[in-house]
Amino acid sequence: MINVFLIDDHKMFRQGLKRLIDYESDMKVVGEASNGVEGMDRLHKLDANVVLLDITLPGKNGLEILKEVKGAFPKAKVLILSMHPEERFGVRALKSGADGYLTKESAADELVEAIRKVVRGRKHIPQRLAEVLAEVTKREDGLAPHEALSERELSVMLLIGSGKTPTEIARQLNLSPPTVSTYRKRILTKMNMTTTVEIIRYVMENHLAE
Repeated sequence: MINVFLIDDHKMFRQGLKRLIDYESDMKVVGEASNGVEGMDRLHKLDANVVLLDITLPGKNGLEILKEVKGAFPKAKVLILSMHPEERFGVRALKSGADGYLTKESAADELVEAIRKVVRGRKHIPQRLAEVLAEVTKREDGLAPHEALSERELSVMLLIGSGKTPTEIARQLNLSPPTVSTYRKRILTKMNMTTTVEIIRYVMENHLAE
């Protein structure tokens, strides 16, 4: 039996996934959580083969939780689920240790097959993501500018780009405003920028905004 654990902050979406999975005779949902902290706590009490992990979560984002899951449960397979198309975060997710990447739009058609594939030790890489990977390989550096950011820096950058104030960002990520300011300075340095407006423009032009 394939034991699946769900981490997604949308209850209705989790219920839909649960119905899809529990319909199969060889797999079942053994637990679920609405955020990464809750998810990690429950995973320690369960025997899960596969973790379905949303990339956009309150507090720590899915890429941060991905590394925690892989560190604590190295045998568990992790499938990233995202509302974002593959070209936004797919490459980063795979480089961070994900066993596969699915858009929520395609989940209904591909989920069951993807779960079985990663359990067999294979990666689930949709055709579009395979094309993106090929393009990345062709580049000299292989990375877009924001790929040089840490997971927390990326989270802060995306929130800045979506128009959040430092206070709002601090509240959402459980940080202090001075810490948010420190991250902003690091982002500007790594991205070779000087103003917040440049960050917002970059996020919008590269379609990274939530």
